[in-house]
Amino acid sequence: MKVIIRKLVDDSKQIQDVQKFLFKMIKLEFGYDYVPEWHQDIIKMDEYYINPNRNNFFIAYSEETGEILATIGIRAYDKDFLEFMHLYSKDTTSSIWRLFVDRRCRRCGLASKMFSIAENFANNMGYDDIYLHTHKTLPGAIQFWKKMGFVVALDADDELETVHMDKKIVGLDINPLANDFSYAVKL
Repeated sequence: MKVIIRKLVDDSKQIQDVQKFLFKMIKLEFGYDYVPEWHQDIIKMDEYYINPNRNNFFIAYSEETGEILATIGIRAYDKDFLEFMHLYSKDTTSSIWRLFVDRRCRRCGLASKMFSIAENFANNMGYDDIYLHTHKTLPGAIQFWKKMGFVVALDADDELETVHMDKKIVGLDINPLANDFSYAVKL
C-alpha cells in the first residue's frame, strides 16, 4: 500500500475528515467520546495546528482510497503542569499530540515515519525538546516512545495511568522538497 503524508491545511472538508478519524480512534483506544477539556485542539484545529507558525499536523492517507490511516500533531508546549514549570517552555519545547494509526496499519513503520516527520519539523522550527504524555493502558505505547528516544520524566500514578515523557531533539536528515511525503509501506 502506498501512503501519502500531508500537512493539515485550512480546508473545511479535510479538517472534518481528520476530526472524524480522531474521534473514532479516541473511542476505540480510550472508550469515550468528546471531552471538552481534553479535545479543544481537535475542535479548533486551526488555532492549535494550522495558524501558529511553529505548530503543524500531519495526516497519512492511502494513495489508492484517500482514507486517513494515521495522524500526528506537533505544537509548542502549552500545558500548565506544576511539575514541569521549570523544565519546559513554549519557546524551547514542542509537544506531540494525536498520534493515531489505524489498527489495520500498525506494526509496519507508519508511526515511526509520522514521528520522524514531526521531529524534523520541530527541529526546523528551533525547538530543543519534545514532550508528550501517554498512558500505561495503551498497549505498546511506552515501548514505542522509548524506541523513538523518549525517557520517562514522570509516572503520574494517577487514575488515567499517565506517563509524561520527553527527549532532546535530534537533527534528522529529512529534506522534503514538497508538502507531500510519500512512503511505500507494506501492510
